[in-house]
Amino acid sequence: MPRLGFGVYQNYTTRTSVLEAIRAGFRHVDSAQAYRNETAVGEAVRDSGIDRGEFFITTKCISKNHGYESTLKGVDESLAKFGFEYIDLFLIHDPHSGTQRRLATYRALQDARDAGKIRSIGVSNYGIKHLEEIADAKYDMPAVNQIELHPFCQQRPIVDYCREHSIVVQAYCPIIRGKMDHPIIQTIAQNHGRDAAQVLLRWSLQKGFVPLPKSATPERIKSNAQLYDFELEPEEMDQLDGLDRGKDGSISWNPVDAS
Repeated sequence: MPRLGFGVYQNYTTRTSVLEAIRAGFRHVDSAQAYRNETAVGEAVRDSGIDRGEFFITTKCISKNHGYESTLKGVDESLAKFGFEYIDLFLIHDPHSGTQRRLATYRALQDARDAGKIRSIGVSNYGIKHLEEIADAKYDMPAVNQIELHPFCQQRPIVDYCREHSIVVQAYCPIIRGKMDHPIIQTIAQNHGRDAAQVLLRWSLQKGFVPLPKSATPERIKSNAQLYDFELEPEEMDQLDGLDRGKDGSISWNPVDAS
């Protein structure tokens, strides 16, 4: 899995944006059934002229479609929309469907993986109790938990649990939906001659997360990929760590406490 992904939530020029991201060096694209752009992602991958095996493609199933049979059907529908023979990572998009349907969905994804339709199984917006119910069911633990993560919302107990259980943590909203005007973020950006988004993405990488920035602006897409020729100092990381507001820092739905 590439350490940096390109998100396509609420992207209404998905094919064009993904092609721009590919030109910028992205090979990891994060989609979802609910985004209604799997077809456009597949078109961009084919139109890029780059072998499918060079890409890491993620999609997700939202809670209204959870359940064993509906999930298996959804996997086939996603494969058809992408035009792919397999999907690299398939996530349960959210935990809102309740324990029984969550576990039935997870079991379906395991069976789809065993059938060769998907390569890895993960979850999104899962709190510790949702992860523990997978362990209690004696299922394989997820490869990934994708959650909201940025300096204002660090979700440390969930991150610690994932690290203890070798679950990769992906970060959505890593650039805080553009709300990057905090003086600490701005000062660090100025110190490095970088923009604030690059500082936030670099923080995420240095924390060991897999950030998933999204943009439809070509210049921003390019700059979001230019992260590997500078590094934040330990004291700068500490300053950003100190911005955590816990759940109050969330800017998205962040349903990690769903029943």
